[in-house]
Amino acid sequence: MKKKIPLSQIALISVMSAAVYVTSAFLQISIPTPITATRLHMGNVMCLLSGMLLGSWQGGLAAGIGSAFFDLTNPAYISSAPFTFLFKFLMAWLCGKVTAKGSTKQKRFLLGAVSGSALYVILYLSKTFITHRFILHLPLAAVWMTISQKAIVSGMNAVIAVCVAVPLGFTLQPIVRKLYLNSGKQ
Repeated sequence: MKKKIPLSQIALISVMSAAVYVTSAFLQISIPTPITATRLHMGNVMCLLSGMLLGSWQGGLAAGIGSAFFDLTNPAYISSAPFTFLFKFLMAWLCGKVTAKGSTKQKRFLLGAVSGSALYVILYLSKTFITHRFILHLPLAAVWMTISQKAIVSGMNAVIAVCVAVPLGFTLQPIVRKLYLNSGKQ
């Protein structure tokens, strides 16, 4: 027998996907640097919030879909869309897993957000290293300069995402839980 996903859960995944896309596309600051343009954006806030509010799998889907859609609508990022889907999915998935288990709610939300953000930064910087060193065949010094610059901006994105997502998640979770319970999720 097939298990049906309630319409309200599909709607919440869709809403969070849209929130991830909008905050990635429109709530950003581009910072030109000698190497490449970098972006500070609020998309990671919504990715973490997706994991906190929807749980690991559904939150991961919302984060991955919204982020990949942003990449697919921007010519500069089209080729990164599959990686973005996977990395953002894993970010929200881990956040959702950690948030679901643990001691106090405050600690769970903070640990979930920190672990999801840290995983994303590691994945993103690893992909950058592999791409620049082994695909583009850049000299190691140039690769490390790029990694250093991206690590600073990614670290700033991660800190902002944690600082904003934790209080939002803490506040919104009871409302979303109520929607889930009313739609049949136990």
